[in-house]
Parts: sequence; structure tokens; C-alpha cells
Amino acid sequence: MQIKNILKDRILHGVYPIQTNIPSEPQLETEFTVSKITIRNAIKELCQEGYLEKGSGKGTKVIRNTATSKLSTWKRFTELLVEEGHQIQKQLLSIEVISTIEATEPRRLFGEQCIRIERLYELNGLPYIHYTHYLTMRIGDIEQSDLNAQSLYGLLEENDIALEKYRDQFAVAYAPPLIEERLQVKENTPLLKRLRYSYDEVSDVVEYSEGYYNTTMQNYVVNYNV
Repeated sequence: MQIKNILKDRILHGVYPIQTNIPSEPQLETEFTVSKITIRNAIKELCQEGYLEKGSGKGTKVIRNTATSKLSTWKRFTELLVEEGHQIQKQLLSIEVISTIEATEPRRLFGEQCIRIERLYELNGLPYIHYTHYLTMRIGDIEQSDLNAQSLYGLLEENDIALEKYRDQFAVAYAPPLIEERLQVKENTPLLKRLRYSYDEVSDVVEYSEGYYNTTMQNYVVNYNV
């Protein structure tokens, strides 16, 4: 399951572009140090889910690079970028339980403690988005390997936390100095700031995030279906 999730994450973020072959089974066996049957089972499930297609003597090809999510009928922003030919890479910076004494909004939402996750997204090899996620403690332990393998929202769904809706707020803001450094932008550079509140089926907030986007590289895009 972990290998399947890693391969799916690479497909969704353009590491394995659509209509190209993923690495061969022997290459994946060597990379993950697992048996042939483990790799074959992971690939088989991705084929059943419609991401991959096996061709006799032609390798295994990526035929879909968008996910289905309970969170929204719209495609996620990163999926749109991948469809346009960009490559998205994620870097997990930190994951820890923190005291919310100096974090006003997380304290209001989650009480005295919460889980904080920091991640950096690169667009075609350059820092593009910095996310800080705050999550309710009722989620339990999250392993670093879990977040390296899949999206945060996918992980929540696997832990039986159904996200029924979210609310986004947008503003133009200066990022804190550490985030400016991570995004490699000059001091006091105006950035797009996105606040997200993710709600479960009883309208409790289970995740709150603050994202800073360097939109001089790429505009934030939302496609609407009519």
C-alpha cells in the first residue's frame, strides 16, 4: 500500500508524466528493496484505479494524472499545473505537536495543542508554495513516511476523517522572514496568502492551513464547470 501511494503521488505531481512509462518493475524493486510481487500488486491496483495501463512488451504507461477526492468536484490546483506540463515536487520540512499559546487562530480552533506540518512545494525545481498546516489532535500520530507517500487530505480520508467542505480566504501579504527565505524571495515581497479551513461531516474544523504562493512564477488558477 505504501509503494502504491508513493507511485500515485508521483503520477499526480508530474514526476511520471501522462502518456509516459513509469520505471520498469526491476528498477522499482531495486529502488524500494522489495519483492517482485509487491511491485506487481501496487501496479495492479493503480491499473484498476485507472492511473496506469500495462502494455504487452511496451511497459506500463500513465493514462490518468488526476485524483478523485471527496473534498471537491473541482480539480486541485496542483493537478491543473501537472496537466499543463509542469512538475510539482514536495518537501516535508517539519511535523510536530506544538503548544498553540502563540498561534492565535490554531488555539481558537484546536485548544492548547495541535499538530503542525510545514511543507514546501517546488514548481519545475524552484520554490513556489510554502504551507503550514495545523490539525486537530484527534487525528492521532502521523508518521513522516505517511506524508512522503501521499497527500495530506488523502491521509485524512484513510484515517476515516471525511472532509465535507472547506473555506478559502485570499489576501496579498508579506510572509514571515523564514518563509521568505525558504521561497527565495526578497524581503517584503507581496505574495498571495491563502487561508484554508477544512470541515468534517459535523462541521468541525479538522485542518487549518496558511499558504504563501510566489505568483510571479505562476498564477493561482481555479477552473469552474458550468
